[in-house]
Formats: sequence, C-alpha cells, structure tokens
Amino acid sequence: MTLPSKQFGLTLVEVLVTMTLLVILLVPAMRALQISVTGAEVHADLAADQFRLTSRMEELLAEPFVGLEAAALAAGSPGTATSYSETAGPPGRLIVYLSPYDGDNADADDDPFTGTDSGLLWIQVEAENTVHVLQTVRAQGF
Repeated sequence: MTLPSKQFGLTLVEVLVTMTLLVILLVPAMRALQISVTGAEVHADLAADQFRLTSRMEELLAEPFVGLEAAALAAGSPGTATSYSETAGPPGRLIVYLSPYDGDNADADDDPFTGTDSGLLWIQVEAENTVHVLQTVRAQGF
C-alpha cells in the first residue's frame, strides 16, 4: 500500500500552536472589550447627569423672576443652597444656587456678587459631589 504524496488535514503540533496563539491573542481582545463596555456605562451615567442638569436649569428659567429673586435674597450668599435644591439624601442630588449679579462691574472690584445690578440673577445647578455644573445669568423680564 502506498501513501498519498499530498498531506490532508492538520497535525497535532499545528493544532496546538494555533490554539496557543488564539489563547494568547484572545486575552488582550477580551480586555479591550471590557474597557469598551465600562466606557459605555460611564458615558451613559454622564449623559444622564447632563440631562438632569439641563432639565433642572430649564425648569428654573421657566420660574417667575420674583420667586427666584426671593430665594436668592433668602439664601444670602452665592455659596448657600436655595430651596430649589433637591432634598438631602440621594447621591448626585441637584443643588441650586441663586444670587443677585453684578453685570456691569460698576464698582470695579471684578467680583460678580458685589455691587449687584437690579434685575439680574446668577443661577447655578450642580450635581452634588461631581464636576457637573451649569451656570447662567437671567435678566428680569426674560
């Protein structure tokens, strides 16, 4: 009986080398996938925080100026949270700061919270214990 001159199939050594290479290359590929999935989760959380901040800011801008001004005066300083803030407790709660604002810097001290102008309010919404913050200035009548 004669053996065919062409080899059909793979030898055991070839299969073992292939499997070893696949295992070695699969580890970094799986790690890259894990990083991608984690990044997607983080992005989803950041997007949700941004949506909450924007939504709260829009609600504040829809409030009557007189109510916002009263809350700003009741707070007393720009660093004091107002009654428009969420109640304490949940992580990432939204804190609202309101203050009269010095838009023209007529007192020349470069402090936007001294020598305030009538009819201007500074509004800040922040997610507690995060870096997410939105700020704006609102004029009376707008």
